[in-house]
Amino acid sequence: MYRLLKQIAKTGIVSEPPPHPDETLRQIDQQLGEVILRHFGRALAIRHVDAGSCNGCELEIHSMNGPYYNLERLGIKFVASPRHADLLLVTGPVSRNMELALKRTYAATPDPKLVVAIGDCGCTGGIFGESYASSGRVSNVIPVDVAVPGCPPTPIALMQGILTAISSGGRDRA
Repeated sequence: MYRLLKQIAKTGIVSEPPPHPDETLRQIDQQLGEVILRHFGRALAIRHVDAGSCNGCELEIHSMNGPYYNLERLGIKFVASPRHADLLLVTGPVSRNMELALKRTYAATPDPKLVVAIGDCGCTGGIFGESYASSGRVSNVIPVDVAVPGCPPTPIALMQGILTAISSGGRDRA
């Protein structure tokens, strides 16, 4: 045990240097913070709905809440109820089993509400398209304000999509 502690003390902390700040991320952070305060005057509440995705987009959404992107500091929080939400973040092609649930979630969200379709599946139906088991893209079921393509889209692209939705204020329904 003594030898191990001696080796640890002699070696010191071994890790890689922290990453340099990303200029694009800094600009998006600044814009998001300003727009949220201007339009909402408080935190932006997001309700995430998985309408049948493969969970690739969910991993990127979770990374937005991690220490590198840290959406909480910008005044963005995820809520459990659509009744508390300002924005719906929908991932995946809408499966037939989730169609009614998505419509009810949209109806339960108070006006003015924003909808962002995430990923290729949410934007176009992806490789699943429309079939007996899938309604296809999110806009086939509910009105969509912004579509963020990618399989999966990067956290910066997701943040830009949220910024676009807030800035347009739901005027540009796709």
